[in-house]
Amino acid sequence: MIDSNFAYMREAIELSKNGYPAPNPRVGCVIVKNSQIVGRGFHAFAGGDHAEMAALKEAGDKARNAWMFVTLEPCDHHGRTPPCTDAIISAGIERVVYAVDDPNPNAAGGANRLRAQGIVVEGGLCHDEAAEVNKVFLMHYELKRPYVLAKAAITLDGRIATRSGESRWITGKVARKRAHQLRAEMGCVLVGANTIVQDDPSLTIRDIDVNNQPLRVILDPDGITPSTAKVFNENPERTLWVSHADETRNATKLSPQLIDGELALGDLLAELAERGMIGVLVEGGGQTLEPFFRHNLVDEIELHVAPKLLGAGKSWLEGKGVDALVDAWQLHHMKIEPLGEDFKISARVCR
Repeated sequence: MIDSNFAYMREAIELSKNGYPAPNPRVGCVIVKNSQIVGRGFHAFAGGDHAEMAALKEAGDKARNAWMFVTLEPCDHHGRTPPCTDAIISAGIERVVYAVDDPNPNAAGGANRLRAQGIVVEGGLCHDEAAEVNKVFLMHYELKRPYVLAKAAITLDGRIATRSGESRWITGKVARKRAHQLRAEMGCVLVGANTIVQDDPSLTIRDIDVNNQPLRVILDPDGITPSTAKVFNENPERTLWVSHADETRNATKLSPQLIDGELALGDLLAELAERGMIGVLVEGGGQTLEPFFRHNLVDEIELHVAPKLLGAGKSWLEGKGVDALVDAWQLHHMKIEPLGEDFKISARVCR
């Protein structure tokens, strides 16, 4: 049965990858009775059924005296939905096996609640595997700010545009779809004003099926973005305009303090955390990405690299940089994987 437990939890982990519930955690669940899976579920979107409830609905009456395998400790609070613990108790689940403790102080305590009702509860099975899928949610609580992922689509010589500014499209369709998945996983996308001026992107999620669009954050201290930009006219309630300009835009305006002429990015991330963001996808350009590195605010990078060379043009990191090699930003846990006609480099940033 022990080997089977690992198999059931790993199936729950795979299920958890299907949802895009930011700012909620990614959770998967399976319900097992008489060595047969009778219910499967995952948290598809914020406001929808949690994984446990989805699995219980599929299991129906078969959930009584069954075992539940879930990737995160069941919640014990009223949020967008009722507590999962109530549903588990009512369904007559006999045993709950979960992978990772819930770090949210408002939601934690589900394991103790279930034990108090006579349900056998075990934690920690496949902890590291489940935590990796849910790293954005978990690291948000450890960092006390949103998890920051820096992403860029580049040529093999590190360019995001030609010297004339042409940038569409450096990478192919598979890489562009991956970019939309990242927006969905993080729940918040941030770009600089030059990106809006040059490309006028919508910064929405396309190519994949989602219920919730990301919050869009535009760094524009000098107010150079045109009021006609798509981000100010398509679902403007999902746009934050970060600026010290006197004028306004059709968006919520934030004006964090300036330090040595630069926006206080730490203060901005704190504000985004207050607004419920657990992750931020910084898409660039180079002058926007570099200060996040310089202020030690990047947790992970993901580069989509096209097998092309430009020889000149804009770099994906442009700014003050470092003066000495010893001060270079170090990466670890690097992975290189194919991405359609391109390839992906992902890595964590050393602290």
